[in-house]
Amino acid sequence: MLRTTSPTPRPPRLSRAALIMGVYTLLGVTAVVWSWLRGDGDVYRMPSSTPSRMALSPLLGLLLGLVVVFLSRWATRRFDWARVLHREFHAIVYELTSREIVLLALFSSVGEELFFRGALVPHIGVVASSVIFALLHFRRDRRFVPWTIMSFVMGLVLGVMYVEVGDLGGPIVAHFTINLLNLAYIARTVLRA
Repeated sequence: MLRTTSPTPRPPRLSRAALIMGVYTLLGVTAVVWSWLRGDGDVYRMPSSTPSRMALSPLLGLLLGLVVVFLSRWATRRFDWARVLHREFHAIVYELTSREIVLLALFSSVGEELFFRGALVPHIGVVASSVIFALLHFRRDRRFVPWTIMSFVMGLVLGVMYVEVGDLGGPIVAHFTINLLNLAYIARTVLRA
């Protein structure tokens, strides 16, 4: 009698969301290690940071994030380029669960802010770090040019917030709010043609 064996079980493949979270974790760890190797004591705070500014920083970040989300929704209703971006991103993120959206928003906001604002701004400045941030959001398709431009502008705004307030609390909260609310909206909303 011929005995058959079942195939060897394979570990589950990492989801796209898990891979992206891994990249953002690596980006954040790189920022911390790089800053430590340069002799910077704290990648989160600038020397100009004060307790009162640190307390205000997350509130400013939340306000900025909500304004950007409002402007994003307004642009989607008003401009063809924004609707094109929405449809393109919807095709990528529509399968994400609520948990994945929260985790992606959290990992991207912390990882990118630690690296682009915390590690880069003190050494290359707001403009140069914003250019690099925009290049991370670059795609060769011209339909994504507005996204790259918006990423550059947001890099400038978040960089200035970091310099003026003196810590990453505001930029992280703003970035998290924008990514969380916009990802959830894009994933769950199918725009009519």
